[in-house]
Amino acid sequence: MGGSFVKADFMAKALSLLGSTGSIGTQTLDIVAQYPDQFRVVGMSAGRNVELFAQQILQFKPQIVAIQDESKLAELKEAIASLNPQPIILSGDAGAVEVARYGDSEVVVTGIVGCAGLMPTIAAIKAGKDIALANKETLIAGGPVVLPLIKEHNVKILPADSEHSAIFQCLQGVPEGGLRRVILTASGGAFRDWDVADLPKVTIKDALKHPNWSMGRKITVDSATMMNKGLEVIEAHFLFGADYDHIDIVIHPQSIIHSLIELQDTSVLAQLGWPDMRLPILYALSYPDRLPTDWPKLDLVKAGDLTFRAPDHAKYPGINLAYAAGREGGCLPAVLNAANEQAVALFLDEKIHFLDITRRIEAACDKYTSQNTATPTLEDIIEADRWARAFVAGV
Repeated sequence: MGGSFVKADFMAKALSLLGSTGSIGTQTLDIVAQYPDQFRVVGMSAGRNVELFAQQILQFKPQIVAIQDESKLAELKEAIASLNPQPIILSGDAGAVEVARYGDSEVVVTGIVGCAGLMPTIAAIKAGKDIALANKETLIAGGPVVLPLIKEHNVKILPADSEHSAIFQCLQGVPEGGLRRVILTASGGAFRDWDVADLPKVTIKDALKHPNWSMGRKITVDSATMMNKGLEVIEAHFLFGADYDHIDIVIHPQSIIHSLIELQDTSVLAQLGWPDMRLPILYALSYPDRLPTDWPKLDLVKAGDLTFRAPDHAKYPGINLAYAAGREGGCLPAVLNAANEQAVALFLDEKIHFLDITRRIEAACDKYTSQNTATPTLEDIIEADRWARAFVAGV
């Protein structure tokens, strides 16, 4: 069993990164900077943070870049004018699509938040590139369309979020048919230790106080409602082929066990580590290899007690909404996801209360159910997404 865990012939892997200035993007680039002999950046896209995006471009020198906010294009060009040679510089939705499918990148990291990441991811799949999946919506909304494309173009989906990476890691070496149950762990979010009766007092500041993880504002609110876990149930269904009766959620406040699988013989396998998003990102980038790191090692004695409890569905009604939408299938998961995005945005803009988030999602799902399509096309999914956002904004 001795010897190196890294293959001697491992060559620098070409990457493209969608959403480079977000939480996933910045941590991905930290990894690239730490392993310059293992990874190189071919393309990058960002939203509207020109200052940070320009710094990243100057450091990593990609061949193609795109900024989502077209009004920032001139500012970006000026900020990187000293770079020689200049990259291809694009903007808007079309720019992100071009970055996704450009050049010789082997893996595209999908760090764009929300359904905006769906079209670039589809473009990358069609270009034959593996996907390091940090964008839940790709499969939650687009699963019925994306999964056949993955098979058609023979590409890999490598989970880059903590929970699904844990499941993916545990499944390595498990024979086909060996999986019985997926167990997703959840921190419980900002209101894990609050009484349900106190939730009407919630403020934005309260919702953004995640006890364990440092994440973007939207996903932190999703954790507070536990809608993130409901969405992860749908994603796990598409990623691992588990039916909804065999996907469970357990609250694990310490966030040391990142998820578990139960096998047919009742053996349970778990992946453990300190709460650190870099680990699942690194594994998605280096798969199937394991790169040595100088990161803090897990000390079980220091970690102490590991505890578990069932989620309180009165406190987290979004969980049941997600299971119901997943079982219904068709476009309903896309409606659920888009309604959630719109409702969270309204909450962060101080236009609705925290408790209104799941109320508006439920109203959208109830309204849409009668027009749901069992086998949706991409156009059906995009229209369902648009409809749900408009509905939630107008309730």
